[in-house]
Amino acid sequence: MRQPATVLPADSTTPSRPGDAIHALFSAQGVRDVECIFPDISGYPRGKLMPAGSFLAGGELRICQAIPMQAVTGDYSYNPVFPDSDPDVRLLPDYDTVSLAPWASVPRAVAIHDCLELDGELCQFAPRSLLKKVLARYAAMGLQPVVAPEIEFYLTAANADAAQPLLPPAVRGGRAEVGQSAFSLNMLNELAPFWNEFRDACRTLGIATDTWIHEVGATQYEINLQHGDAVAVADQAFLFKYAAREIALKHGLNAVFMAKPIAGNSGSSMHLHISVVDAQGDNVFSQGDGSESPRLHHFIAGLQTHLPDLMLMLAPNVNSYRRYVSGSQAPTNLQWGYDNRTTGLRVPASGPAARRVENRVAGADANPYLAIAASLAAGLKGLQQPLEPSEPLAGNGYDQAHGLPRTMEAALEKMQHSSVARALFGDNFVTGYCAVKALELASYQSEISPWERRFLLPQV
Repeated sequence: MRQPATVLPADSTTPSRPGDAIHALFSAQGVRDVECIFPDISGYPRGKLMPAGSFLAGGELRICQAIPMQAVTGDYSYNPVFPDSDPDVRLLPDYDTVSLAPWASVPRAVAIHDCLELDGELCQFAPRSLLKKVLARYAAMGLQPVVAPEIEFYLTAANADAAQPLLPPAVRGGRAEVGQSAFSLNMLNELAPFWNEFRDACRTLGIATDTWIHEVGATQYEINLQHGDAVAVADQAFLFKYAAREIALKHGLNAVFMAKPIAGNSGSSMHLHISVVDAQGDNVFSQGDGSESPRLHHFIAGLQTHLPDLMLMLAPNVNSYRRYVSGSQAPTNLQWGYDNRTTGLRVPASGPAARRVENRVAGADANPYLAIAASLAAGLKGLQQPLEPSEPLAGNGYDQAHGLPRTMEAALEKMQHSSVARALFGDNFVTGYCAVKALELASYQSEISPWERRFLLPQV
């Protein structure tokens, strides 16, 4: 695992240069260019391509401050929170993230960057900055979160017409899967050329994967990442999705991280396993005798109390809310229970050192930086206040009230007017984020769907 990420000081304006190991890598591999990337609010890679020589020399890059807040439609919000002058931010490389770009046709490297204002402050609109600021609050208390995501996604056939549904690809027998093959090793062996290249790509990028499984949906899969520092793990999840999409395209496939990409099939989640350790590396959710500590309950209570205001960071798109279906193993509320997969918050059976909370709310479409930041900020609030959770649920969580926002519009409204969200992430971020999401929602609502043409055209 990489060393824990540190928050850059406000006056961090001194340029840095890559070390000898990066010089040696570039020389040995004949690296020509470097993808200088950062995640925007959707978790999509943005940035610039830089000559390798300029990167090695510590050349400075700048980009418009608005780019981290670009909508999925490619549009920008003109909310007054974004300056009319559209100033620059600096891109500062995190040299721990430098690796070869396994999708490139010529030798190329990739490096994740932080977005900094020109005075050295972390850009308030950049998701990686937001997560680092949350971690700084933990560090001030002598604590460090440990996070492990489980990422689900589909592999589908190429889709040239967005008006047509996504379809599973043909596999070895010549026909497409029909689904309901959870944990099948035969089905996991399908599409081997993609998987072989993708596994190599994960190793090249330093993505510490754990188990790989076939999920319930037709050509739906889940890959677990190993636990680690929150920023390092978010970086790996970011690169994981980038690599999956690029390599799938090379094989005539789509890697799809939508929360509910195919009607009638399972949704795709990004479950987050979270624990917190102290300065000695001991899990604060456990006491010295191995029993669970009050801090476990406070953390859970923070998630129960504050995640409803932050749902837009866990379920950021119109499609996200199609996933929350009773009986589907996607949650419909924030009940919690021991080893209970019908609840939004699950405490898996484990030993004291591995005691953790599994947040089952986030979809695969969530930006990993924002989903982790929201979860950690809510949990920390529970530790600080401290809060007490509901009683653990032993029964079926779907028998309880639907406690999550049912639509993107409801989640947007809740976050816009949330004093808690603004206290946790700042007025400017919440205002800007909600403005972009309102733009995306308006774009969606302006389209006429096939359902409307199918049923309304002949009957109304």
